[in-house]
Amino acid sequence: IRDEESGYNKNLFCIPKHYEEDLERVFIPHGLILDRTERLARDIMQDMGSHHIVALCVLKGGYKFFADLLDHIKALNQNGDKSVPITVDFVRIKSCC
Repeated sequence: IRDEESGYNKNLFCIPKHYEEDLERVFIPHGLILDRTERLARDIMQDMGSHHIVALCVLKGGYKFFADLLDHIKALNQNGDKSVPITVDFVRIKSCC
């Protein structure tokens, strides 16, 4: 996103009531994030070839993205020409003070 990007009018989206007063604009629509997540899954599958994938999720903030990414990878695994083994694990990291 370029610095001069003005984003989208928030009235074009369904914004939860408790965020309405805090938001001015939407810079990245949810659909674009989903599309880029699916593309990332394709890139991972292509780059990994037939190698075992070890997926590591950093809790708490990364869980939703991680789950969406794994869903796309699993779909590619089921519908593709090859099936790649995947191991999933989670870590919790304490922020620096």
